[in-house]
Amino acid sequence: MSSFHKFKHFVFGKPIHARHAHHERLSVPFGLAVFASDALSSVAYATEEVLLVLILAGSLAAYGVLPIIAVCLAVLLVIIAFSYYQTIHAYPESGGTYIVSTDNLGPYAGQLAGAAILIDYVLTVAVSISAGAQAVVSLAPQLQPYTVPMACGAVGILCLMNLRGAKESGIVFAIPTYGFVILILILIGKSLFTGITSPAVVPQLPAWDGNQLHTLGGFLLLRAFAASCTALTGTEALADGVKAFKPPESKNASKALVMMVTLLTTMFIGLSWAAWHSGIVPIESGTEGYRTVIAQLAEQQFGPGFMTSAIMIMTAAILFLAANTAYADFPRLASFVARDGYLPRQLGTVGDRLVFQNGIILLSFIAIGLIIKFNADTHSLIPLYALGVFVAFTLSQAGMFRYFRKRRWMVLKRKDLEADDEHPTASPRERNRAARKFAIQSYVSGFGAVVTFCVGIILIYTKWEERIWIVIIAMAILMTIFNLISRYYKSLAKKLTVTRADHLPEIKPTTLLLVPRMHKGILLPIQYAKAMSPDARAIHVALGKESAKRIKEDWNNFGVEMPLIILDSPYRSIIQPILDYVDHVRSMDAKRVVTVIVPQAVPKHWWQGLLHNNAAILLKLALGTRRNVVITNIRYFIEGEQENQ
Repeated sequence: MSSFHKFKHFVFGKPIHARHAHHERLSVPFGLAVFASDALSSVAYATEEVLLVLILAGSLAAYGVLPIIAVCLAVLLVIIAFSYYQTIHAYPESGGTYIVSTDNLGPYAGQLAGAAILIDYVLTVAVSISAGAQAVVSLAPQLQPYTVPMACGAVGILCLMNLRGAKESGIVFAIPTYGFVILILILIGKSLFTGITSPAVVPQLPAWDGNQLHTLGGFLLLRAFAASCTALTGTEALADGVKAFKPPESKNASKALVMMVTLLTTMFIGLSWAAWHSGIVPIESGTEGYRTVIAQLAEQQFGPGFMTSAIMIMTAAILFLAANTAYADFPRLASFVARDGYLPRQLGTVGDRLVFQNGIILLSFIAIGLIIKFNADTHSLIPLYALGVFVAFTLSQAGMFRYFRKRRWMVLKRKDLEADDEHPTASPRERNRAARKFAIQSYVSGFGAVVTFCVGIILIYTKWEERIWIVIIAMAILMTIFNLISRYYKSLAKKLTVTRADHLPEIKPTTLLLVPRMHKGILLPIQYAKAMSPDARAIHVALGKESAKRIKEDWNNFGVEMPLIILDSPYRSIIQPILDYVDHVRSMDAKRVVTVIVPQAVPKHWWQGLLHNNAAILLKLALGTRRNVVITNIRYFIEGEQENQ
């Protein structure tokens, strides 16, 4: 095994055989940690985002709306989760919103859903990592100048961990996920106990800034509710990753969904009530003495001791690792889109660790770019965050509405259709019962689609000045890219499709062997070139008269039965004379196929390769666009044969 492969296996892990793929599936606890960490971690900043809006009014009445918004959001979460519960069972092969939208609403709806979710996953990484970096700054303010490098480093670590495989990442991410949940529930419990025994704390609110849009009214309340919707991001992840669970996949994925909704609802309502009752006022990030709302609440309840530090450490850990939801789903969704021909096919390739490695790497590069662009500022990134996911919510539930309506129509109109897979000869009564069930499910999905559509409009209306229009433009650009790629692949397939009129072409092969000088390593390539074609020629680029004279003498003395062609190079270029000669040979006959053989030395140590002339690389680049030209290299080993080559 080469040093490169040893290093690769050490960093990314040993390759996993395809027959062991089922061992890489996730149980419910690990699946919850991998796919729900984004949604669960959002409680670390969702309450803070709502308060940052409400305190603009500078009134206790506006501040007191926080618990009501939390309850409204919980209701919305239940509606969305119920729809995805149906999706998991209706589409157990995964794909979630993208597949549902494509199957029931058409390819353009599917493209819009795919674009919205892919953008949302990229923002998930950027927001979660940035929030994690800010949590670290809350614990150690002296690290604030290093926020961006810290966030970029965290993305790199996540990328590496996910390249090692789903099972290993699930084990690693379970500890901070469940640690965070347990500590937050303890914090809520302590706050409830304190709240029962003491009256609510009056917050020290900043004064109203005079902006009429910041007075307590419909716009401010809608804006605050829109800010709370960041807590719903990641809800769709479980529906997108059903196939990552152990069998029965749908049952286990739906269990994880119910657990996630229960925990998320409890934590968000609990933290919102605790922050309101404790009079917590958020601090703008980047200001001196910045601490998150959770940091303030923990310090108020437990003091500046072990529990506060533990809560902040686990908060930072899950915020860093919450991006793993995107790492689990972005590559998988990208593979579905690539399978349909809307993204490069390389994104559908599974690596030797049974992960979509190209999607993981692509996600990392884009997220790092966003973090650098927005200076790892959560409050700048979050306004862009929730729109994509609500577009996905709306399309998913609209798709499920149509799915259930079609099922209902088929049951009522086609008597031969089985109302239940276990009852192929269903009676009229059973068909009517099934039809009523599908009708109820369609009404629930339709209601959810209307609600999430309205929330999406609210997001656009209230966050337009916060540059949410960037997301709309990004979705339009991505859909344009989808269509351009699809058009190219369709055109390519049409051009390459074999018909009865096609036939095997007649070719005239010519082999050109590059000979830098006469030595033992050139002997095998000479024999190989002669065996390949009756028209085999040796090519030597002479950089001076002495080199041309020497190669002629050595060639004739050895007695090689192959013509040696000397190409002069007055400008001391090795590549250009070869290109000119190849073009000359090709121009002599349209049926001519030229194979260029480049001998390549393989030294004992990798660093010794830097001391050799790597002409093959430059030739491949130069000749790559020429028709009927094949470039190959024959390796010869220095200091004996190497093992495992």
